[in-house]
Amino acid sequence: MPTYSIEDRTAPRTAPRPARDDAAASWRETALCAQTGPELFFPEPGSSTREAKFLCGMCEIREACLEYALAHDERFGVWGGLSEQERYALKRRAGRR
Repeated sequence: MPTYSIEDRTAPRTAPRPARDDAAASWRETALCAQTGPELFFPEPGSSTREAKFLCGMCEIREACLEYALAHDERFGVWGGLSEQERYALKRRAGRR
């Protein structure tokens, strides 16, 4: 029966990253939210989203962010200045047309 040592098994040093769309990545890197922590945009249930929405309102990338969230069915956090509930309502209204 052959024996194997731990040295026979190799693993990548870093986890492989999923392929990313460079256009989508570029707007994320220049968005105002990239300069803050995620806790502002993904608050605990019952916490205010006011600060995140205020920052989104000043961001030049807001429309691209919202389009991305709607296209990728982002269900959590503030994206493009809208909360989960607001995005859901927007999609429902758009579906009725």
